[in-house]
Amino acid sequence: MSYRSLPKVELHLHLEGAAPPAFIKGLAHEKHIDIDRIFDGNGGYVRGDFDWFLKAYDAACTVLQRPEDFRRLMLAVLEQSAEQGVVYTEFFLSPDFCGGGDLGAWRDYLDAMVDAADEAERRMGITSRGIVTCLRHLGPEAAKPIARCAAETKGRFITGFGMAGAEMMHRPGDFAWAFDAAREAGLGLTAHAGEWGGPDMVRETVDLLGCDRIGHGINAVTDHALCDHLIERGVTLEVCPVSNLVLGAVPDWKSHPIEDLRDRGLRVTVSTDDPPWFGTTMTHEYEMLERHFGWEEERLRVANRVAAEAAFCDETTRAEILKKLEAA
Repeated sequence: MSYRSLPKVELHLHLEGAAPPAFIKGLAHEKHIDIDRIFDGNGGYVRGDFDWFLKAYDAACTVLQRPEDFRRLMLAVLEQSAEQGVVYTEFFLSPDFCGGGDLGAWRDYLDAMVDAADEAERRMGITSRGIVTCLRHLGPEAAKPIARCAAETKGRFITGFGMAGAEMMHRPGDFAWAFDAAREAGLGLTAHAGEWGGPDMVRETVDLLGCDRIGHGINAVTDHALCDHLIERGVTLEVCPVSNLVLGAVPDWKSHPIEDLRDRGLRVTVSTDDPPWFGTTMTHEYEMLERHFGWEEERLRVANRVAAEAAFCDETTRAEILKKLEAA
């Protein structure tokens, strides 16, 4: 069956990483910036290992230089998501790419993105929220001004704080100041962990940073006590299966632990991460889960309900999302 029309909730989507290749290539042409090395002969992004991905991702972001660029990007990505049946999505947004962490510049970029998000909701019926995200490989000190950007702009659109980037650089506790500041501001907390690191990385992220959600978290499956701990804490996993396969976090579909995590009772959701870089969409993720694990429509509906319950949004918005899920 086709899952395109099934209402979907996506919690783990990097705005810059969701940029259509043609959009980035067009901006590069407009600005006379040569980043041809990141595109393949078919107009897509060149794929490689995780280190290549980080470098190519940064190269793509060099063409995103003004608030207007991010307004156009937000509209383009939300249009793609709406076409896949997504009714609610949360974006990871990086002030490092939007004014270098300067609060005044970040406000200008954010205004442009919120304007686009509001337009998309009016025209396409898709609701979105933003998670301000620090980059782990830039270090704990660099995370502090990003947390300030998050705390100072918390509101209707900015509802969360998170951490992405190279997981094996630094330990979770090194970023406690940033996460404490975000928590005090009333933001929901999430961080990438357990994609490359082991169960200890997941446990430290939950216990030391107080995260309600974990980005990826797939390596938690190897520690039964940790799984019980996550269940007891009500932690939700933002699992991105195709991303894990393409980047080599797991060697093949048979090895992917999403089914084991779900069977053990963990709160599992499905997202695309950086979809054009990995040749995926929300519909494709669903089709792969059906093909490899027998996930039929009801299992996917459950995952969407879990995602709606874990969303960093107000209760009125949550009720509206759940109503859309239940109506289909």
